[in-house]
Amino acid sequence: MKTVLLTGATGFTGRYLESALLQRGYRVLRLDPNGAEPCDLTDLAAVERTVARAEPDFVVHLAAIAFVAHGNAEDFYRVNVIGTMNLLQALAGLKKTPQKVLLASSANVYGMPAVEVLDESLCPAPVSHYACSKLAMEHMARTWFGRLPILITRPFNYTGPGQAEHFLVPKIVKHFKDRLPFIELGNLHVRRDYSDVEDVVAAYVALLESDVRSDVVNICSGRDIALLEIVAMMRDIAGYEIEVRVNPEFVRENEVPRLMGSTAKLRTVVTLPPFHPFQETLRRMYKA
Repeated sequence: MKTVLLTGATGFTGRYLESALLQRGYRVLRLDPNGAEPCDLTDLAAVERTVARAEPDFVVHLAAIAFVAHGNAEDFYRVNVIGTMNLLQALAGLKKTPQKVLLASSANVYGMPAVEVLDESLCPAPVSHYACSKLAMEHMARTWFGRLPILITRPFNYTGPGQAEHFLVPKIVKHFKDRLPFIELGNLHVRRDYSDVEDVVAAYVALLESDVRSDVVNICSGRDIALLEIVAMMRDIAGYEIEVRVNPEFVRENEVPRLMGSTAKLRTVVTLPPFHPFQETLRRMYKA
């Protein structure tokens, strides 16, 4: 039985990924600060002890400060960069090198390029601390390409049942579930490439089992959806209208107006079924 060391296992994506890996016959070990054997990624000695005990065949690193509006900028770099560096240093010290180390970066590293479809050849230009920390993590990870079989993924936006309600789509769904009379949002015209968390997890598993390494791959649907379109989909699902109000406090100055990814590379390196229609994802969230 192959062992996967999984960071961020108790998070939104981690719970789905752990379930998918177990269903495929893997043994999953968590590197988790809140687990039975607590391990903080920012504590190198603790990470080295945990990794040495695990001796993993595969590693999936999801743990990160991922909420763009997180209040402490220092946390992004301490966890997302230093934490990843500690993990890679610990893995490089193993007698048996893992078959694959999959790192989750973010499509936010692209920033605001003047092209409609974002592929992996674009030069990143991040505009937030979250995105800057992810790009710094990528650059740092590249220095380990010669020592570890690393694959960097750039997931675009995704959601599904169980995502925290401070994220945008779950917030919209909850307002409709609670049949509230209005909702306060920020920039109504932003467009994002949204996927279902189950599709993202399927891509992670396929990439983990693939031969690709020392590379960067987008994980996305290849379609972009406007915020008001999501509200309209939820109106159809819930069967009632909600008033949309713009709250200036929710409008970020450096808001990226549009993010839509190219699926060409992903579909070249692995075989995946079509992604779920987004309205289906919203319906599952509404019924959850």
